[in-house]
Amino acid sequence: MTTQSKPGSGSGTITTTDGTQIYYKDWGTGQPIVFHHGWPLSSDDWDAQMLFFLSKGYRVIAHDRRGHGRSTQTDIGNEMDTYAADVAALAAHLDLKNAIHVGHSTGGGEVARYVARHGAGGRVAKAVLIGAVPPIMLKTPANPGGLPIEVFDGFRSAQAANRAQFFRDVPAGPFYGFNRPGAEVSQGIIDNWWRQGMMGGTKAHYDCIKAFSETDFTEDLKAIDVPVLVMHGDDDQIVPIADSALLSIKLLKKGELKVYKGFPHGMATTHADIINADLLAFFKA
Repeated sequence: MTTQSKPGSGSGTITTTDGTQIYYKDWGTGQPIVFHHGWPLSSDDWDAQMLFFLSKGYRVIAHDRRGHGRSTQTDIGNEMDTYAADVAALAAHLDLKNAIHVGHSTGGGEVARYVARHGAGGRVAKAVLIGAVPPIMLKTPANPGGLPIEVFDGFRSAQAANRAQFFRDVPAGPFYGFNRPGAEVSQGIIDNWWRQGMMGGTKAHYDCIKAFSETDFTEDLKAIDVPVLVMHGDDDQIVPIADSALLSIKLLKKGELKVYKGFPHGMATTHADIINADLLAFFKA
């Protein structure tokens, strides 16, 4: 483990027990907010939030999940228990206390598991799940409303066949709702999604599809005892709201649900002004 850094030290890496390097950004000196990105992106996906909350006096931290972005392109540990342990190592390294953890999509699952298993002892003050995958995405006997395994097999096939094209099609279509009639399409947002995705390792991305679709977070959600804000767009085509946020809110002890009419999966990017304002209100409440 590298030596402990000072708050707002810019950026750096930590080395986990299995030798993986985890890249992170750390700006500012106020109450810490830790941002957890979705598949197959990086900490860069939080640019709009990092700048905004830095300007509001918070310490903003975001990491690249193992196998993603600038972190090691691992072929091992690409599952939720290890993702959460990596966050715990980062929180210990940065000596985070009273932190707010915000997760989008896969990152929401990472937040749920991290807070449930590693968040004791004053480390965590609040959590936010945005378009998040909990409780479980996959259709199972216990989760009949979930998506069939064929959906995720399709993801795997498309990635294996032509990752570069797949990583164009996802943001150009369902991720940001750019496939909806009248959508205001941003080529820059599409290109930035592709750029982030192609920085990561294809093995880790392939494995992460299983991690975000098959992990059951039911017990994690039940165990969390800090306030949790659940934010979800009702036109989320990647993580349908009926089988995610609407179920998660029933499992949380101190949950608050905000549903956004017509908003897509990537609403923290396409509607950053609205999402940031609601996040700020929750942080200050």
